[in-house]
Amino acid sequence: MRKYFYDDTVNIKKNPVNNDADILALFNKYKDTFPQNLTYYRALGYVAGYYKQAGDYAEANYLYSRCYDFSYKMKIPSKFSFHPQQETDWQQTLKLAKNKEEKITLWHMLGMEYDALRAIKEIIALDPKTDKADLLLSRLINSRENSDNSQYYLPNLSRDSYSENDTNNASCDTDKIVANEIKVIDSIALKNNTAKPYFWNIAAGYLHYMHKDYLQAGHFYSKAAKQLPNNDTLAIAQHKMLVILLNIDELKHIDAKTEEKLVEPLNWLKDINIPKLRLADCSGEIAKIYLKQHDTLKADCFNDTIIAYKNNKWVQKLVDLLNKPNKTAFEKTMVRYYPHKIDDLYYHQAAMLAYSDDIGKAIEIMSKVNESCMKNLTLPANPFNIHIQDCHDCDQAAPQKHQFTSLEFLKSMQTIQADYKNGKNRFGNALLLANAFYNISYYGNCRQFYGMDVFSGVDIYSQVISKKYYLLARKYAQTNEQRAKCTFMASKCEHNDYYTGSGTDKDDNTKVVNGTEKYFTELKNNYSTTKYYKEVLRECGYFRDFIHPKK
Repeated sequence: MRKYFYDDTVNIKKNPVNNDADILALFNKYKDTFPQNLTYYRALGYVAGYYKQAGDYAEANYLYSRCYDFSYKMKIPSKFSFHPQQETDWQQTLKLAKNKEEKITLWHMLGMEYDALRAIKEIIALDPKTDKADLLLSRLINSRENSDNSQYYLPNLSRDSYSENDTNNASCDTDKIVANEIKVIDSIALKNNTAKPYFWNIAAGYLHYMHKDYLQAGHFYSKAAKQLPNNDTLAIAQHKMLVILLNIDELKHIDAKTEEKLVEPLNWLKDINIPKLRLADCSGEIAKIYLKQHDTLKADCFNDTIIAYKNNKWVQKLVDLLNKPNKTAFEKTMVRYYPHKIDDLYYHQAAMLAYSDDIGKAIEIMSKVNESCMKNLTLPANPFNIHIQDCHDCDQAAPQKHQFTSLEFLKSMQTIQADYKNGKNRFGNALLLANAFYNISYYGNCRQFYGMDVFSGVDIYSQVISKKYYLLARKYAQTNEQRAKCTFMASKCEHNDYYTGSGTDKDDNTKVVNGTEKYFTELKNNYSTTKYYKEVLRECGYFRDFIHPKK
């Protein structure tokens, strides 16, 4: 059958169908004796394909519907192949149906491809108990949620979603479509003669809800509540969730009494554990109301995009809330919706301080982070090492004599800073501090330092502090080799700032032309006789291009 399909469709001429074609002759020879199993329906699919290629869309689509109805294995290929062209061939397809069930399948497939509402009406008229109308109702709801009206813009088939004058109008007013959908679904729900009347009442209520008709939405939800089957956990949960969402949407203001009423439903939504349940964004709606009331703290608990985490005043308010010993019932519920833990906020505060070179206070806050969390915050490489080329993977793959936790790293920096301030090896200690600040930036081998859940507001790209310490190290350097190294490292900072759009040297506002103008020039003019200069020339392509510009 497969061979004949490809043979017979190579040079096929549309209409009339060649009834003597090999594919038809072979199928007709065995169709009454071959068992009607998966092989039979796959063969029937090739026959349908032959009719489709020949232009007999009525016969092709009817046969595809039979394949579709056989088993789930045939549903996807049959659905993709099913494609009525005109209202005339569609009516011919309907006439081929041998019974009510075959007609329902045909309308079901048409509803998936084109006009779900028209198909729903026809199917309900044939058999209101069939689940094939239920599936199309779900499809219609999904389309409305996505504001997707594309299924109505196929002008060659009649549309129950349009009036007769609108049938061929691809820009039909969406409001008319929505109004007609609501009218039809309401009428079906009100009859209560489907297999799942609660399903239709919930859908009718949801359509009204989506279009802000909260009174009618509540009316249909109330009807559905009396019809819900006791053993259908998913349906019960879906209904309750939609009622919660309706009640929240109706709120204009949230006061203390309203918060008391919200405790139970919000906890229920958090506790529910049904994978197939489509949870609505109730928390987002609550956040909008609080934001209108200028209660930014509560708004951010329900939608963690409100506050700017670079503003420590707001971070501290969240810390105080999470640490509050006697929370109200609503506050306990509210913090369940906040996605971060107290350790995340402490770490963020400490990191903010560290990136601003306030290491002492950073340690004070970092020490509050739970020890079990700190074990998971081990830096993957030595943050005090630096190379001409940045290679995170190389540094992290190298054997580590000691792996620092974030807190240990900060304490080491504090010790180095104290030695520097006390005049001990100022070159070496300034260089170590410069390397440390470089490596915890975006460009370094320990950028995981800022890898907690909260790092918004941390300027992980800035090279200001690392460059400051490289220049201090150069100031206290004893040899030109040391000065050459500090100068090149300053050029790396300059280069990184150039790529992140600073465009100027923050120390003296000298314009950066190519990202390494200032310190490459100093390296070339002052340290060209050093061994380090030659190493840079060998390893750094940017510097080679600077010294030997390409024409």
